[in-house]
Amino acid sequence: MTSPALEIDSVVKRYEGHVAVRGLSLTVPRGCVYGLLGPNGAGKTTTIRMILNIIVPDEGSIRLLGVDNRTPGATDHVGYLPEERGLYKKMQVRRVLQFLGELKGLTRRESDTRIDEWLTRLGLRTAEKDWGASKVDELSRGMQQKVQFIGTLLHDPELVILDEPFSGLDPINAQALTDTVEDLRRRGRTVIFSTHLIDSAERMCDAVSIIAAGQQVLSGTVADVKAAHAGRMVALLLGDAPSGAVAAVLKDPALVARVDESHRAFEIELAAGADAQLLLSRLIGAGASISRFELVQPSLHRIFLDAVGAVGVAPGVTGHG
Repeated sequence: MTSPALEIDSVVKRYEGHVAVRGLSLTVPRGCVYGLLGPNGAGKTTTIRMILNIIVPDEGSIRLLGVDNRTPGATDHVGYLPEERGLYKKMQVRRVLQFLGELKGLTRRESDTRIDEWLTRLGLRTAEKDWGASKVDELSRGMQQKVQFIGTLLHDPELVILDEPFSGLDPINAQALTDTVEDLRRRGRTVIFSTHLIDSAERMCDAVSIIAAGQQVLSGTVADVKAAHAGRMVALLLGDAPSGAVAAVLKDPALVARVDESHRAFEIELAAGADAQLLLSRLIGAGASISRFELVQPSLHRIFLDAVGAVGVAPGVTGHG
């Protein structure tokens, strides 16, 4: 049986006066897109650095593509795009990419062939302009991020790790990255990306792990995670503004745990043990003009907020990543 792309077992990382990662365990199967989600300071970047053997865990073990990640050569088939982008600004783009290819064992001929393919694919080499001949600091920020992305993929890695890959990208460049990730999945590669942009994760990921305060609070396939939280969310649309009686029903803690409103559209989380039919009956009894009343699955964004809030972490908190 093929080993998983990544296995993390009970990993702990401490800094002076702070535990950045607390007993983290997760398994990433091959050929999937896996989201490592969490607010700033959750421990995502620390986890990635331990995966890549940049830093060593204080406890636990990590296996990459079937071998201990501290084995010489274990990361040879891994591509890594760090959150902190870094290119040699005064070097020609092609020379930077040739250098990155050589670091991963490619010959100059192999590098040049792949560089041409990727520059063309990502719109950096056209009939009018070959940005590969330009210096890095002559490129826009979005173009520079494309160059760094090419450097991550140049050696055709089996496992690709992207740390906050959408940071600073405009919609066009973000879509180019998304399309490339989809192609990697079709080719059977594994992609792990760390992000706090939950909407992007919901669209792209097969499975996710949500981390808060250095510990895993939720994991599973996106479908299973959403299904586990289904049956407790109601989408309500009223034909007119709610009367006092209707507002009172929506504030009844025996029926409603949380309600968000936007222009007479309500997203309602039922209270523990509450029944949607009883809520509907109470609303009708209060004279509500109902255009829509439907049990819906919560968004991954809502599940993320609830999971992070359950451990008392604000989504914008900062600290060791």
